[in-house]
Amino acid sequence: MATANRAAPIDLGESLLSALATSERINQYLLESLPAAVWRAELPDGEGRTIAAIVAHLHNVRLMWLKAAAKGTRIPPQLDRLKATPDQARKALAASHAAVAKLVEASLAAGGKVKNFPPDVAAFVVYLISHDAHHRGQMCMLARQLGHRLPNAVMFGMWEWNKRSQEAGARD
Repeated sequence: MATANRAAPIDLGESLLSALATSERINQYLLESLPAAVWRAELPDGEGRTIAAIVAHLHNVRLMWLKAAAKGTRIPPQLDRLKATPDQARKALAASHAAVAKLVEASLAAGGKVKNFPPDVAAFVVYLISHDAHHRGQMCMLARQLGHRLPNAVMFGMWEWNKRSQEAGARD
C-alpha cells in the first residue's frame, strides 16, 4: 500500500546525464584553476604526458567512443596535444561532452544500450566519469610536482559535487 509521503522514484537516466554534466563541469573548473606555467611544462622525470597532452587524451578518447558508438553523428575535431591552448582545450572538452551527452540520451531512449560498449549506458557513464577523474588526479599531481600546488580551495572545490552540478545546470 503506497503512502502519500513516499517520494517519486528517481529518474536514473536524468541522474546519469546530470552526473556526466557535473563531471565535465569539474574538468572545466580544474582547467580554469591551473596555472598557465604547467600547461606544457617539461615533466619532472621526462616521461609521460604533459597536462596539455592529458586534456587532449580526455577529449580524443571521447571521440573514439563517438566513432564506435555514434556513427553518422557530427563528431568534433581531434585536439592536438602539442598545439592546443588551454582555451581551445576547454572548448574542445565542452564540445565532446555535448556530443557524448547526446549519445547517452539516445542510448537511454533506445533501451539503455551503447553500441560497442557492454553492458549498458550506466556502465558507459561510469566509465567516462572514472576516466575523467583518473586524469584529473594526474593533472593535480603533475601540477604539484612542477611546483604549482593547487590551492586547497580548488582541491576541495572539485569535490563540491552539488555546487559544480548547479554550475553545470545539471538536471534536478
